[in-house]
Amino acid sequence: MPSPATAMARGHEGRVMSFGARPERAWQRMLSGRRLDLINPSPLDVEIEDIAHGLARVARWNGQTEGVHIFSVAQHSVLVELIGRRQAAARGVDLDHRWRLALLLHDAPEYVVGDMISPFKAVIGGDYKAVETRLLAAVSLRFGLPANWPASLVKLVKAADRASAFLEATRLAGFELAEAKRFFGAPFPLDMAAEREYLTPWSAAEAKARFLARFRELAVEPTPAPVAASAAGETP
Repeated sequence: MPSPATAMARGHEGRVMSFGARPERAWQRMLSGRRLDLINPSPLDVEIEDIAHGLARVARWNGQTEGVHIFSVAQHSVLVELIGRRQAAARGVDLDHRWRLALLLHDAPEYVVGDMISPFKAVIGGDYKAVETRLLAAVSLRFGLPANWPASLVKLVKAADRASAFLEATRLAGFELAEAKRFFGAPFPLDMAAEREYLTPWSAAEAKARFLARFRELAVEPTPAPVAASAAGETP
């Protein structure tokens, strides 16, 4: 009798496959016609329309949010960019447009792999993270960002992401304030007008349109000369 691990590795015809072997198909076909390879993604196969379309249809919080529409990753991304920009301004920093673009694109890999909740990522382990990292590197290169983000940018993105998660958790996902603070840290306040606008779930069409609009606002700004690797870690 084969072991459970061997049985799980068998294909439809009963062939035993190595877990490390390349699958028969490791790419996804996008509506643009691009075929994005998950194992070795090329920046040339990344299109912003595909990203916006996919993220607008991926639900945050596994869809466990209030409202007529899902709270999409596209809407979350727009919110994170807003919060990151305001957090920087509160410190007296005029954030470089490239780092604002990075804030907007921080969850771009989820247009391919979906939005897995953090507890599930912890169960899966490192393989998921490796795929996500390769995808983000391809997206970054496609849009003029460094493949490996400097530590200061990663810190900025994480702070804005956690602040967004706190607001989403308490306004949309049913978390108590103390519970959300324990998981996501101290909140970053938004004014009531911004909360109404950015925390009322948008339709998929609106989320896609607003994500694309913000991308185009950031992408058209003048691109500076390429940043040397030694300078990539400078504070944004």
